[in-house]
Amino acid sequence: MGTRKRDPERTIRTIIEAARQEFAEHGYDGARTDRIAALTGMSKGVLYHHYNSKDDLFVAVLEDIYQELRSQNEALVLDVFEPEEGIRQLIAHTYNYFATHPEFIVLVNSENLMKAAHLEKSESVRSMFAPLSTRLGELIDRGQEQGIFRRDVDIVELYISIVGLGYFFLANRWTLSVVFNRNLLADGAEDLRLAHIIDVVLGYLRNVDAAGR
Repeated sequence: MGTRKRDPERTIRTIIEAARQEFAEHGYDGARTDRIAALTGMSKGVLYHHYNSKDDLFVAVLEDIYQELRSQNEALVLDVFEPEEGIRQLIAHTYNYFATHPEFIVLVNSENLMKAAHLEKSESVRSMFAPLSTRLGELIDRGQEQGIFRRDVDIVELYISIVGLGYFFLANRWTLSVVFNRNLLADGAEDLRLAHIIDVVLGYLRNVDAAGR
């Protein structure tokens, strides 16, 4: 009888997916490696063969979700769009990722409560978004050359605003619904918020001098 060939990459992928589910459902403190092992159908020994501790596994999960977001962003080719349309596409692309991957919000919120103690151990996360910053900067440069975007744009601040305006809404819409007595989980609420974000960001970017103001 033949021996089943080992596939380390597949094993690691299975562990990461199970850990992602466990950390998203229970948070860092509530997550248990026993449950992660059960989800994978592997022993805890296999988990600890690849990851020395729960901490190391959580770092790997965070790296994985940030890499996923980076890959999603890289799939959007900004230089094929005119500047304003490129901004619209980037906002929608980023917002829709958060809306369809709520575990990203849960995991990042959990890490923020721990003041990025695990993310600081990552050697890869700091460099992940450099390509996006470059491409976003090139898009802004084109808009500035055409005279439609203001000159004093900080790319990092801009991207934080693009992320934050959607992330905050999606992470807090249950409490916001109560506070403002408006159902922000109703059909159409996400689309309304996306349109508002686009208006806010483009309103900031537009060159008021070019508009004759």
